Amino acid sequence: MLLAHPNTPVAVERLTEALWDEEPPRHARTVLQGHVSRLRAVFAQHDAAAHGVELLTQGAAYRLRLPETLVDAHRFEESLRLVRRSADPGEAVAVLREALGLWQGPAFAGTVHSAPLEAPAHALEELRLTAVEALARAYGQLGDHGAAASVLRAEAAAHPLREPLVAQLMRALARAGRQADALDWFHRTRKLLADEIGVDPAPVLTDAYHTLLRTDAHTRADARADTHGRAHGHAHAHADADHETVRPPAGVPHEAAAGPVVTPQLLPRRPRGFIARQDELATLDRITAAAPGPLVTLTGSAGVGKTALAVHWSHRRTADFPDGTLFADLCGFSRTPARDTRAVLREFLLALGVPVERMPGSPAALGARYRELTAGRRLLVVLDNAVDSEQIRPLLPGGDECVTLVTSRDRLDGLVATDAARPVTVRALPAADSTALLAAVLGPESVAAEPEAAARLAGLCDGLPLALRVAAARLATRPHRGLASFAGELADEQHRLDLLKAEDTGVAAALGLSLRHLPEPARRLFHHLGPHTGATLDTCTAAALADCPPPQAALALDQLAAAQLVVETGPQSYVLHDLVRLFARSLAPGHEPAGLLRLLDHWVQTLLGACAAAEPGGEPCCALPSGARRSAETRRFADRTGALAWYSAERGTLRATVEAAVAAGHHDRAWRLVLLQWPLIVWQVRDGWVPLLEQGLASAELDGDPAAQSRASALLGWVLSEEGRPEEALTRLERAPDLAVRAGDFAGEAVARINLAVALMRYGDRERPGGLLADALALAEREGLTETVTLAHQHLAQHLLSVGAAAEAAEHAARGLALAAPPLAAPRRVVLRTLHGEALAAVGRTDEAVRQLHEAIREARANAYEEGEVAARVALDGLSGRGPDGGSARSVVVRGRSTLSGYRSGPRAGGSPRS
Repeated sequence: MLLAHPNTPVAVERLTEALWDEEPPRHARTVLQGHVSRLRAVFAQHDAAAHGVELLTQGAAYRLRLPETLVDAHRFEESLRLVRRSADPGEAVAVLREALGLWQGPAFAGTVHSAPLEAPAHALEELRLTAVEALARAYGQLGDHGAAASVLRAEAAAHPLREPLVAQLMRALARAGRQADALDWFHRTRKLLADEIGVDPAPVLTDAYHTLLRTDAHTRADARADTHGRAHGHAHAHADADHETVRPPAGVPHEAAAGPVVTPQLLPRRPRGFIARQDELATLDRITAAAPGPLVTLTGSAGVGKTALAVHWSHRRTADFPDGTLFADLCGFSRTPARDTRAVLREFLLALGVPVERMPGSPAALGARYRELTAGRRLLVVLDNAVDSEQIRPLLPGGDECVTLVTSRDRLDGLVATDAARPVTVRALPAADSTALLAAVLGPESVAAEPEAAARLAGLCDGLPLALRVAAARLATRPHRGLASFAGELADEQHRLDLLKAEDTGVAAALGLSLRHLPEPARRLFHHLGPHTGATLDTCTAAALADCPPPQAALALDQLAAAQLVVETGPQSYVLHDLVRLFARSLAPGHEPAGLLRLLDHWVQTLLGACAAAEPGGEPCCALPSGARRSAETRRFADRTGALAWYSAERGTLRATVEAAVAAGHHDRAWRLVLLQWPLIVWQVRDGWVPLLEQGLASAELDGDPAAQSRASALLGWVLSEEGRPEEALTRLERAPDLAVRAGDFAGEAVARINLAVALMRYGDRERPGGLLADALALAEREGLTETVTLAHQHLAQHLLSVGAAAEAAEHAARGLALAAPPLAAPRRVVLRTLHGEALAAVGRTDEAVRQLHEAIREARANAYEEGEVAARVALDGLSGRGPDGGSARSVVVRGRSTLSGYRSGPRAGGSPRS
């Protein structure tokens, strides 16, 4: 994956997608870090730095720095570029043979199957086939048609449905005097296409076939057959011809056929700088080839490039429509009124040759004449920028030979229901295509000079072609402003939409046109979305923002999704892209302070529910703030796994929500939003949480709440300890108990003492931890805090084992186990059973120890708790001398301690803001 993107940062999320095609493991980031460490060790072993190869960490991404000439794929692509610049076929043959010699099997052979890896592998394979075809052409230019056929035959056998390749092979065989073989390849491919995918050969293949037939007829000097062959061959326009020959359309009424046949060509010019869209183009090819008279809807948000895609595809496929193309901008989402259907029909009839004086008068007669003239013709009809299905239906052509392409910001569900329209959603461009679009406008040298800035700029534009083109236009007209500087300006959310405007073109203007056509419920909800801080949006959150019942929010969100202003991702789940969110914010002066407060209170309530699901049976670490407004409904979490997945998915949104709370001075909400994320902090403890926790502590101090300060200090200190920052950790942890005492927060004091004891144990203190843990246990028992009592027993067992008091350790582990029954989370029981087994083994009660460890393994496996299962197995192996170091059971007990003592053994295994 890194070699496919050399000298470019590859995000951890992208690498995770590449490594795991399905759901990644719970500790995917840890596994990924392990892979990176081993890769760096391999580099060091082979002195990679001496060759300019280095694996760098850049924030949440990795970059493989290396001279690109070391990569065979790069050398291959350079060879192809060299051939394109050369006019000498002899030189082309030499270079292409050397380039193809670099291949030793399929690209990326032996790697996992995942979309991020398959995409570049597929691209390389396409380039290889292009190189093979170029080599055959070069042989043909040299007159060596036998060599050309030999090169192509192997690839045609391997790719029997690649019709351009088979067509080229047919021509090479014919020129080599093997016409019968050439015709055999056509019939073989035609049968395969029919049997495998149920389609007829494409024009590129039938053209080659008809050319062979005409050549054969000419050699037999059969003038009549020759004439027939030419007429038949002209039924398909040649893909490589410089002009277009058309046939009289079948099924045209007699009076139209009597005069000259008119072939309308109403397409706008081909869009310049069109980038990628290979998947959408392939989908259009497949749909239009598979069904008679297909109707296709291209739908997507404002500025996503629907029209450009439709026009580009239409120009690419003009040869498939010998009877012409019709195009109309219906102005559904524009500053001008939507086009009247009668006006469009008159425009189409004029293009089809109907004189003005014979133009029908009524709408019904116009439609009937239009359907009559299009029946039996092979026409392409492009209806751009439709407002709804009703506007489209009168403009659908008659007969099964026409293809109709419709673009709209609306989903056009009505056309799908009544006219069997095939919907194709046009989404934002991926990162690589976004930067390629910038390069197409600005020039590749500009993007190559600042690749990281270009990638950042593309991200800030949400992959919208409109935004990218406006940004490129502003840069092109201000050459002194570099990409990095402009990306820095765009990062300011307050000015981003203003910067993405060029004269009368801009993102805000395009979105405004979409908003104008929304039903009232959707428009009202959209005006309330500005305070939202993230990309994901559910019905409950939308209801809180808009202060309306959830069913009303659900209806409005469905209307927004139909207008492509939000993207539906699941039941009651949507994505709100940044530029759309910023546009909504621009509609609410002052960012609607009341809406922000409702959002903050809603998030606090949702987080309380997530905590309860992630750690069932625990005590809440805080309550709702004074004066909080309760949401009508919050998200429900089925179980711990679902809650943790939600925490992880919403991490960025929650961070932005904390920043919004701090900026608005709502510090009583800010520290709650931080502390209530503790289940994920515990589970992914070394994942850069310190800045967020420091903000939470600062907000607790500004709020003047010593209990919140104690819990924030305890959690922050523990995270600092896990990050290997002992002095900072102890500074925070030593303060936490006194702050809790000052607040009269006995539960918080117990938590603080446990976390301080855990850190001291880690740093080798054998004296203080026992007293701290005993005090925490007494406090928790007095206050009836069952979960905290269980946690104190766990760490007392661990401490006593480390100082050689195994019998007392076994007693505390057993007492903890007695309290750790459901609903407390299974990881706690797994840790306690493993500790109990180690303590029993240390006092010679081996049979009981084995039973406890087997039970720990069983429960860990049943709850997909991999680290707990590994730790229990290590302890069990140690009992029979099979430890990883071959040592005794006691050595395994000591070695396994870090796995069992810290939060990493499972949620809250080492303390939390409240336990």
